[in-house]
Amino acid sequence: MMTLQVADIEPLPRELMAAPLDWFFAEHGRHRHFCKLVNEAAVARRFDAAQIGRLLDFLANDLPLHVADEEECLFPLLRRRALPEDNIEEALSLLCADHKGDVDIAALVRGRLETCLDLGRAPGADHGTRLALLDFASHELHHLALENAVVLPIARLRLTPADLRTISRRLAARRGESLPRLRA
Repeated sequence: MMTLQVADIEPLPRELMAAPLDWFFAEHGRHRHFCKLVNEAAVARRFDAAQIGRLLDFLANDLPLHVADEEECLFPLLRRRALPEDNIEEALSLLCADHKGDVDIAALVRGRLETCLDLGRAPGADHGTRLALLDFASHELHHLALENAVVLPIARLRLTPADLRTISRRLAARRGESLPRLRA
């Protein structure tokens, strides 16, 4: 069985924020990789505190930051720019509802992983933990697929250069970074 590596989920280069839609696509790749690691942890029979710690860190920091990026930056601008024939409102409403539910699901998964840390038990050794992790990863992967297949292509068509600069500035500010030089 493959062992998780603590550094498996690499941060994105800050310069990528200058092309925010590329940044979102790459960030979705990171989240897909996180889901792969969650699935691996779900079946792990060997306890590894560092692995569990990395998953907890991603849940506590990366996931809420990403949700805020979408809810406060990308989705509102896309709602403003989309045309009626884009039919994007249904997808955005579903994704926003998912984000609200993600808070509860992520809290459940965090609690299960924290219990594994406290007990020194591998996540795959407990049936309930295994199911919670697998369900969470499956749900997240479906969510990411909708964003990549529907939201980002429409955003590429509809968002203006000014919108992209706004998103770029907000991504940088949320991370306490200076604004990277914007790509043409």
